[in-house]
Amino acid sequence: MNYMERYEFWCNAGLPEAVKAELRAIRDDEEELKGRFGGDLQFGTAGMRGIMGAGSNRLNVYTVRRAAQGMAAWLSETDLPQKAAIGYDSRHNSQLFAEVCAVAFAEKGITTYLYDRLAPTPMLSYAVRELGCGCGIVISASHNAGAYNGVKCYGPDGCQMTDEPAAVVTEKISQIPYFVPEADTFENYKTSGLIHYIDQSLWERYYQTVLAEAVEPEMIGKAGLNIVYTPLCGTGNEPVREVLGRLGVNITVVEVQEKPDGDFKTCEYPNPETDAALNESYKVAQNAPCDVILGTDPDCDRVAIAVPDGKGGYRKLSGNELGCLLMDYILKARTARKDIPEGAIVVRSIVSSPLADRIAEHYGVTMKAVLTGFKYIGGEILELEKKGEEKKFLFGFEESCGYLKGTYARDKDAVVASMLVCEMAAALKCSGKTILDALKDVYSTYGYYLAHVQSVELTGADAMEKAAKMMADLRASIPESIGGAKVTCVKDYRSQVSKDVMTGEESVINLPKSNVLEFVLGAQGSVIARPSGTEPKVKFYYTAVGADEASAKALLDKMVAQISK
Repeated sequence: MNYMERYEFWCNAGLPEAVKAELRAIRDDEEELKGRFGGDLQFGTAGMRGIMGAGSNRLNVYTVRRAAQGMAAWLSETDLPQKAAIGYDSRHNSQLFAEVCAVAFAEKGITTYLYDRLAPTPMLSYAVRELGCGCGIVISASHNAGAYNGVKCYGPDGCQMTDEPAAVVTEKISQIPYFVPEADTFENYKTSGLIHYIDQSLWERYYQTVLAEAVEPEMIGKAGLNIVYTPLCGTGNEPVREVLGRLGVNITVVEVQEKPDGDFKTCEYPNPETDAALNESYKVAQNAPCDVILGTDPDCDRVAIAVPDGKGGYRKLSGNELGCLLMDYILKARTARKDIPEGAIVVRSIVSSPLADRIAEHYGVTMKAVLTGFKYIGGEILELEKKGEEKKFLFGFEESCGYLKGTYARDKDAVVASMLVCEMAAALKCSGKTILDALKDVYSTYGYYLAHVQSVELTGADAMEKAAKMMADLRASIPESIGGAKVTCVKDYRSQVSKDVMTGEESVINLPKSNVLEFVLGAQGSVIARPSGTEPKVKFYYTAVGADEASAKALLDKMVAQISK
């Protein structure tokens, strides 16, 4: 079907009057029709994410139900436990979509456990493992704007779904017609025992598990640590404040962002990677005792911080900077205690700062670089777990503000990361230092690694095709130098080949195939290009290395200017 045929099919499907009215309103808007009906919303390894609204290429009860039916059909044909866990965030329709998914599972006779209120994404990962489920779903669009929502899908190990089962689910979805009526209601399935609300005892087990990951919790009480915290109108408000409160952190909450708000009126783009996400926190911190500003995104799997800059303002740390500091803090404390196990590893994504490699080397710990997506970090934990060696995993992070210590969850967790931030800040405060002092120490020891992420967002019905062409053009025109720094190596993760430009020697990249291209600039840095798996955009990850900030910044500016041009 073309987009007009899909549109007419929806108009004639006997849908509720509110949906019909929404469809009538766009009848003469060709761009809107193409955007909404140019295809079906795609299901990938991370699930689905899109703008909410009526249409086959939008997120709504019909596309969500179809995806959940596909998940249920896949699970029912496996030997995995016929149980599923579901969580949801503070976005519009999140609870409704979660209940739609629960019904789709119940129709297949799959016992489903649903959080009875907002819960962070890592708590869903934890529930899948703790309840022995075959799969899990989180209704969330993470840090996207309020118009978006999504369906994140998890396997039995608590990791986001991998390629093989995702491909099966995609095939199942393609065979399911739209608008199949529900066999029974959510309430009736709940009464029959196929749908259960997750008990409060699981929350408490999660809290105890997170608290057990503390390194030096006693420092918080000694330091009298003061933080300003914003949950960005999302799911972190309850668990983050509970864990930090138990440790004695003095918390001032940003009131205008404390309660759930699917419109995110005080933060249009609730992404802690951006400085604007903390704008309201900066205002509050001017009139409150504050050692650290801390913000978690709506589904509380990412965390960002800012600290006083000594000039009356605040310095926000990048995801790379915080990841390197937390790793250094953990490894330093455990080295002092002499309890780092032999063969211990830390893990980062390939787009995260190689500064972390230098830190790991200093402490005699192995660094593993994996593809982007926290499921790959979770995969490293799983491999250790199979050998009974999961305690060798010490820390994992992504530059996009995602961190994990411990193996209880297989996704990034802003709750445990918030606790570690407070511990680190308290330990530094007790020694007369600040987080910025610690950052300067890291740079002076290992060199100045300056990172930058550039996101090229594409529009139109053919936006995904434009992203593919951009990657093809990059492969066809390998630059000799970037920003004046010579390209010494080209790593193509799709072909799994690393080529030394000087010698022509090729070696195999021992990672799964992925549409990622990396230009290595010797010891001066790198540029990595990677299209998003869920949105029509291509991200460029820059690393510039210098003896100091000025030299690294000068190189970075030249690199960005050349690639942008």
